[in-house]
Amino acid sequence: QVQLVESGGGLVQPGGSLRLSCAASGSIFSINAMGWYRQAPGKERELVAAITSASSAVYTDSVKGRFTISRDNAKNTLYLQMNSLKPEDTAVYYCNADVVAGLRVMNYWGKGTLVTVSS
Repeated sequence: QVQLVESGGGLVQPGGSLRLSCAASGSIFSINAMGWYRQAPGKERELVAAITSASSAVYTDSVKGRFTISRDNAKNTLYLQMNSLKPEDTAVYYCNADVVAGLRVMNYWGKGTLVTVSS
């Protein structure tokens, strides 16, 4: 079994910064793509950023230039540095990963961490 645990969320003022972390643990041989998703109240979950095992990254347009996704493969940990935060960034942020265990690749979700951007 694999667990993804997010941390780093909280309340921040507009223009501020936060760094989210997602630690993967359990029966892991390796991890392929990882990503951050978010879900705001009353909205569908959306992809924020994703990164391959070779650290090639993609971002949704609304966060380009403000957010940076990165990963530490040795620690099985994913990060999201969020700068210049806006009220519209308020959401629960979820970590997602494609985990290789044995001959299988399975997709896992974390339980989420709340980010609130407000003055």
